[in-house]
Amino acid sequence: MISVILVLNTNLTMSFTESFKINGENLLKKVKELIEEGNVRKITINDKNGKELMSFPLTLGVVGAVFAPVLAAIGAVAALVGECTITVEREGATTNN
Repeated sequence: MISVILVLNTNLTMSFTESFKINGENLLKKVKELIEEGNVRKITINDKNGKELMSFPLTLGVVGAVFAPVLAAIGAVAALVGECTITVEREGATTNN
């Protein structure tokens, strides 16, 4: 299931969210893919009951060793949950207004 919500920020940059239901065993792989895409602002991981397990912002240009502890924590969460939902806030195009 993927849901999309559009939000207009005060700096006139469009952003939207997507949600993915995923098994715990595929969680780390999906988060790595999302980080590599580059237009992700924030990732939130919820359990199957909707309880937030973790949430972390992503900053442009921050990669590699900085994310190692976050990825380790995601791996630990993946080992504990059977099914979860990843909610991703993405940046869209900047408007010229």
